Amino acid sequence: MFKGNMSKLLKQAQEMQQQIEDVQGELSDMIVEAESGGGMVTVKVNGKQEVLEVNIDPEAMAEDSEMLEDLIISALNKALSQAQSDSQEKMNSVTGGMMSGLKIPGM
Repeated sequence: MFKGNMSKLLKQAQEMQQQIEDVQGELSDMIVEAESGGGMVTVKVNGKQEVLEVNIDPEAMAEDSEMLEDLIISALNKALSQAQSDSQEKMNSVTGGMMSGLKIPGM
């Protein structure tokens, strides 16, 4: 009886591991876009929290550099935060929330 339950548990763990690996592969395809300054700065990041693109409106270039830096930081932080949240949600859908307390970068 114990042996049957153990093999069933191992099989379930292997299936979950495969699902987690599949989701991790999908994260690079997930694109999150955020903006700041009313669209003066937009950024795109993927689910692995890698910055893919930064666009700066030419009008923003005319502003002082400190404000432009703040707009870039704001847009990046919004995009990265959303990417982390979306990635965590996607991972929780596979693990049934078992990993919800873990904050693993890139997942």
